[in-house]
Order: sequence, then structure tokens, then C-alpha cells
Amino acid sequence: MRDYQAEAGNRAEFIRGVLKESGARGIVFGNSGGKDAALTGILCKRACDDTLGLIMPCGSKRNLGEDYNDAMAVAEQYGIESRTINLTVTAAALKYAIGEAAELTGAAAVNIAPRLRMAALYAVAASENRLVAGTGNRSERHMGYFTKWGDGAFDFNPIADLTVTEVYEFLEHLGAPRCIIEKAPSAGLFDGQTDEGEMGVTYESIDNFLFTGLCPEADMEIITRYHRTSRHKRNPPPTYGR
Repeated sequence: MRDYQAEAGNRAEFIRGVLKESGARGIVFGNSGGKDAALTGILCKRACDDTLGLIMPCGSKRNLGEDYNDAMAVAEQYGIESRTINLTVTAAALKYAIGEAAELTGAAAVNIAPRLRMAALYAVAASENRLVAGTGNRSERHMGYFTKWGDGAFDFNPIADLTVTEVYEFLEHLGAPRCIIEKAPSAGLFDGQTDEGEMGVTYESIDNFLFTGLCPEADMEIITRYHRTSRHKRNPPPTYGR
């Protein structure tokens, strides 16, 4: 049986070490109302009382409703400071400005939100001497299911080695709100979006592959393709010379 109690302590100690080395006084993370943000926030708060969760709605109705409510449920249960930055108007203005110079594709348009959120996180971090905590998990990273220079950017990540299955187990151990544990995984990029629906494969199948190397043949094709085409997201950008 995995000892999540010990892991919580070890991960908190890791976070404290990162903070001490950096000289930062606190942490900021994007409190999206999802499972990964919840676990990151809980661990960061355990390590550092000066942990701030930013709730950053950006266009979709669920950002201002279900996601906001779930984010606040986590913040209230664990005593995490919360602030809201509504990026809806900012995103619309940026899309309009870009549209004057280029035709935005659907994928490019939906990735504006996570990049604006990261800009907001780093602006607050720089202004208040904080580090930005990453919220991505191992399953998403393997699939490349994150936005480059968006939610894929951070100063440290305390849950990067955990699969989605393990994230849920950890949250169960920590007594996280049921609204988080029972919620379908979603990046919240647009209304009705779910991770599994967009990828065409379940996290259960992805995690089975990561744990055992086995999964149904159709799922294997999807997992292999996603991993191959997203390699550039996981590798440092190529540079000339040394």
C-alpha cells in the first residue's frame, strides 16, 4: 500500500528546499478547480503558509461557475489565499488584435487562455517574490496534453511524477472535496470539453500503459501518436552552438 502520508511530507520538504534555494518568500499557482491544481495547492500550503491560488476565468461559462466554485471549495477547506483575475476581456482583445494580422486556427485560439494565465501567474510572482508552482501530471506530460509556454511553464512542479490515477488516490488520502474527486478531468478550455473526450483515450488506459506497457491496440495507437507528435513540448528548444 502506497504511503501517501509520508509522500505528502516528503513533497512538502522538497517544496521548502526549492523556496529556500530561490530566496522567494511564497508560492503562486493557478487554482483551476481541477484535480491537479487542488493537489498542488494542498501540498504547497503544507510546505509554505504564504501560498496564493489565482482563479483565472477566461471565456468559458464553466470557468465562472463550476470551476470557480470547485476552486473555492479547495481554498476554503485548506486555508489557501485566493484572488481572481478575470482574463475574459483580455483574451477577446488579444484574439481581435491577432485577427488583424493573421487568421487564428481553433487550436491557436484555445491555447491563448493558458498562455495568458501563465503571464498573469508570472506577473504576480515577480511582483510579490513568489515562485510559480506547476500543476501538470505524468500522464498529461507523456501525452503532451498541455500548452507549451502555458500550463507547461513553471518554476517547480511537486506532482510531475504522478499519474492521474495516483493524483486521485492522493486526493482521496488528503480528504479533498468530492466535487474535485468526482469531476471529469478537463482543461476547461471551452464549454463541454473533457480531456478524455478530446484525446480519444481514457486516463485509465494511459496509466495502465505507463504502469505496465500494456493497453488495447487502438489506445496504443493514440498514445504512441500523441507522445511522438508532442516530443517538442518536453524537450528544450534547439539552439545553435553551445
